[in-house]
This record gives sequence, C-alpha cells and structure tokens, in this order.
Amino acid sequence: MKKIVLSLAGLLAATAFAPEASAVPVFARQTGMACSSCHFQHFPLLNAVGQDFKANGFTKMGAKGKFKSEDLSIADTVNMGVFTTTYFQTQSAGQTAGVTNPVAVPKWGVPGTGGELSLFIGGRISEFAGFLSEAGLGGGGTANTGGVVGAAKLVMLFPVGDARIGPVIYSSTGQGAAYSFELLNTGAAATHKMMGNGGPSDQHVQAAYAAQYLGTNTAATGISVVANNAMGFVNVGAWEMAGNDAVGGANNLDLTYMRLASTTNFGDWEVGFGIQNFGGTSSVTHVSPKATMIDGQMQGALNDMPLGLYASYGTAAASSTGTDGTNPFNGSTTNAKTSLNLAAEFGIVPHVSTVQVALRMAKNGNATNNADNALMLGVTYELAQNVGLSFHHTQQFGSAWDVVGGTEPAGKTANTLLLETLF
Repeated sequence: MKKIVLSLAGLLAATAFAPEASAVPVFARQTGMACSSCHFQHFPLLNAVGQDFKANGFTKMGAKGKFKSEDLSIADTVNMGVFTTTYFQTQSAGQTAGVTNPVAVPKWGVPGTGGELSLFIGGRISEFAGFLSEAGLGGGGTANTGGVVGAAKLVMLFPVGDARIGPVIYSSTGQGAAYSFELLNTGAAATHKMMGNGGPSDQHVQAAYAAQYLGTNTAATGISVVANNAMGFVNVGAWEMAGNDAVGGANNLDLTYMRLASTTNFGDWEVGFGIQNFGGTSSVTHVSPKATMIDGQMQGALNDMPLGLYASYGTAAASSTGTDGTNPFNGSTTNAKTSLNLAAEFGIVPHVSTVQVALRMAKNGNATNNADNALMLGVTYELAQNVGLSFHHTQQFGSAWDVVGGTEPAGKTANTLLLETLF
C-alpha cells in the first residue's frame, strides 16, 4: 500500500507543471472544437455539449468544409483517428491449500500487443445520419486471433420538432447492446467510463459501475429505435449476443434491450438518471440474459473545481437449469447477483488532473461466501487533451475473497499504470 500511495503522490505532484494543450481526435476534426469542449474532465466522459453532438447522430459540423448539393451534405474529407494504450499491470495471486498460485497476467501491454491499437473512422453522412466505426488490433490482454474487428454503428436520427427519432444499426465484439446509444457516464455503456483500462481482470471498471460488474458488455449485434430531446432519451432494441467477428452474422435478433433516461440541469449541475433492462431468450445460443440497472449522475463544479458523482444499482436473476435458462450475467443458479456502485471524480486541476474513488457493495449470487465488495482509487493526468496518464488501484474484499478452506481467488488486488494517446 505504501508504494501505491507514493505512486499517487508522484502523479499528483506532476500536476504543478500541467501544460496547456489542445487535441484533434476523430470528431474534433469535424467540429473544429477542442476535446475539452465535449468531454467532462477527460476523454471519454461526456458533458452536455458532447451529449448534444451524440444525440444529433454525429452530424454537427464546424469550420470544416463540406460538399453540399441537392440531397447531399457530407464533409469534404473522412474523419479518422488512432487510439493507443500502453500499460503496466499487476494483480495478486490466489492461494490453494495455503500455497500461492501463479497468475498468468501480462504485466506489460503495448499498442497491438496487449495494449489497444484502434483505428476510428466516422462522421456525417447527411443532415440526419452519421457513422462511427472502430477497427481494433489487440487490446485488453487478449490475443488477436479473429482478424481486425471492433465496433461500428450507423445512426439515423430524423428531426421531429425538437426531438430526433430513428434507427441505430450496430455491432460490437465486447461493448454490449448499450453501445447502440447512450449519453450518461454511469457505466451503462462500457465506452463511458472513468478509466481507460478496466484492470487485469476488469477489477477497476467493475468496482465503479454496476452494469460492468454484471458483465453486460458482451458481444452484440442489433437494431435499436432511439428518440431523444433535451429532456432525455429512449432506446428500445432487438439484438443477439454475437459480435462482428461472428461468421455469417447474427441469425436472429431475439434478445431485447430497453433504456429510458432523463437529462436536465439543476443550476450549474448537469444531472441524469435512468433505468436499463436486458431480456429475451436466444433461439440460437439458448441463453437468457436478464438484468436491470438504475443509475444516476451529477456533473458540475465546487468552487470552480470539476466534480462528477455517479451511482448505479444492478441485479441479474439467477440462471435456471433448463435448456434456455443460462443467464450470462449471473452464472449462479442459487440467488440473484446484485451490485451497488458509487463513484466520484474530482478535478484538482481542471481538464488536466483528477482523483477518483469508487466503492462496490455486491452479492455474487452464490449460496455462501457471496459478499463481493471493492474499493478503487485512481488518479489521471493529461499531458495534452489527447495524451493521458493514469494509475488505478483496486482492492476487493468480503467473504468471496477470504481464504476459505485454504482457497483464495486470484485478483483480490490489482494495479494499472496506463498511457493513452488519441490522434
């Protein structure tokens, strides 16, 4: 713990020399705005401006030129960007009969080998449609065995009065049905999180967000109907637990996804809250993903210092023993799996450095040894708006992590030192 505290202190001290910088990731090229215009404290968290850009289907233009004629309105160049991560990670080994076990976790990850190496392509298709895709090589410590895959979505939101309504067609290898359309930073979608790396075994992200603890960030292919305005959004969709690396695509879209969220302002605070539900049974894989989450956030400032507060509670029903009874969000056939997560991020130097804390109080669904709690501490430092350093430490505790019968799971503690670049 002493080494962890010293590492945090070192990064915090570095903020005294914070540079002034601007960045040009994918949509900054389209809008002509700096990254901080759309992101709260740092990428990828959204502020109200970023929510509005996404709610309009990535269609808003800035100073960038465009071809415009009858029934045609596109940018004069295609927006592209590259995202990379480099990290050093550790996690604790487990024990069997009092003997420490080896842990097979890559301690180093560099772009394309453990670390992420992704090419983003996206932008305006028309006045009512936009596109975003990610072609990834490596990442998350997983070997690249299926070629270049990632995520993609076509967003077609037609203006109807003060609202936007239309379909979102999408596919992803590991971001779940919520990848279709999401505006809040509560972990409802795996892309909107405080940390750039979830941890050696996802300890950091699962400490902060209920949806991520339940594992809703699966492979997903589907079609959603989305309606949104300044007051919030509705997302109702049909999907299958198959990503864009599946041969032949998804056979049927038997699963259901529903999301209702409100977005508003209380004074200078941006406030959002909502409910999220997964259901249905796949006629192909015979799984029945069932989970419900409620979540909320407040983003604003205290004495001109940015502060984000996030809360989420989720529950996933126990799996049954029938043919169609397996719930991929809860492997237990005994009890429901539940998680209450609270997280906060305080900007000690606005748009440059933050400190983070998250607490999870969960039950893993098992009949015994089911208390599965966690505490996450983190710090971020932006060398530039598109170059970030971060350090995260997560400590898990409760009966699920106690030595019982001489056995303790691996990964009780985890640390990640991460460098991210986006250009």
